Amino acid sequence: MTHGSHALLAWIPFLDPLYSAYDWWPLLIVPLCFGIAMIYKAYRLPTLDRYWRQVVLMTVQALFAFAGLAAALFLLVQVIVPMLPAE
Repeated sequence: MTHGSHALLAWIPFLDPLYSAYDWWPLLIVPLCFGIAMIYKAYRLPTLDRYWRQVVLMTVQALFAFAGLAAALFLLVQVIVPMLPAE
């Protein structure tokens, strides 16, 4: 066995992150929101006539909500907090 295969055998998913996917991990919010929307809408809609439309709509709304919260926190931390007096 080569050195790389030993490292793969020793990888523990929840303790050691995948360093090759580190730059892309925030994109996992899209399938997460989609899955949550699928489950929520399947449970809450009285009929499944417009199921996929409602799922996509809820997914987009959740993604915009996350983007808005991220922008608000960015403004708070990067703009407002540095203007506070540091005494």
